[in-house]
Amino acid sequence: MSRQDTNRSGEMEVFARVVEEAGFSAAARTLGMTPSAVSKLVARLEARLGIRLVNRSTRQLRLTAEGAAFYDRAVQVLADIDEAEREASAGSVPRGRVRVNSSLPFGYAYLLPLVPRFTALHSEVTLDISLTDQVIDLFEERTDVAIRVGPLRSSQLIARKLCESGTAVVAAPDYLARCGVPKTPDDLDGHNRIGFNFTRSFEGWPFLIDGAVRTVPACGNVLVGDGESSHRLALAGAGIARHGRFHVQDDIDAGRLVPILEDYNPGDREDVYAVYVGQPGQLPARVRVFLDFLVEQIRFGTRFTDPLALVS
Repeated sequence: MSRQDTNRSGEMEVFARVVEEAGFSAAARTLGMTPSAVSKLVARLEARLGIRLVNRSTRQLRLTAEGAAFYDRAVQVLADIDEAEREASAGSVPRGRVRVNSSLPFGYAYLLPLVPRFTALHSEVTLDISLTDQVIDLFEERTDVAIRVGPLRSSQLIARKLCESGTAVVAAPDYLARCGVPKTPDDLDGHNRIGFNFTRSFEGWPFLIDGAVRTVPACGNVLVGDGESSHRLALAGAGIARHGRFHVQDDIDAGRLVPILEDYNPGDREDVYAVYVGQPGQLPARVRVFLDFLVEQIRFGTRFTDPLALVS
């Protein structure tokens, strides 16, 4: 019989129980087996090892020298297995590396500010954070949790909704003073619209015109690869941009950016999700505590004010 076909840890457990209970019948009762099954298993173990582990008599069971040595090693192996299972289980102490991927806007605005609080609570967990607006493959990149904004593609990933946010078309006051304030979406033809150089789930900016949603292309003399670059260009007065409110609300409140064409805002909202691989009940403790922390902090965080709607 090959090692692949042998449950060696199971054999060790039965043998150790025989020694500790000082007999086959007593061991069988604690294991939920029949005495004959226990006896046959120990005999099979002895045959595979080529040694006698116990000397049997009608009244007592006595270990051989080889049996005593094997028992000591078996107890240690079983203890190591128990420890390994405890560490790997979802109920173990959270420790190890959690690889997190987030869009730049959400990462800068909300994820990074939460890091000190999380690491203070879970000092044995290391956060390995990457910020990018490109949609990554969690399997290929070996990522535990990714923050996704907008519609989710159909996949085998599990998603937890964190929040949802309205959107706004914004520009810096000096840009509007220099180039004028668009009064209607048609007026955007005379303005520089900051666009993206990668494929998104939807292209263009939607506006509500005469009761119907019409999309205006985001075209201009600048294309960027992430939302934070678009945000910074808008702050610098390079043109008009469209962002989730969670990204620009602080700038609007401070007067650094001005929302425009609000009468034509279609009221669309962007959902923010934490996505991960695996089932909720089977997550490693390090991933589970990070997800729970993220949901709790974003759901009840004091920075989130209307128009960002929290998930109830």
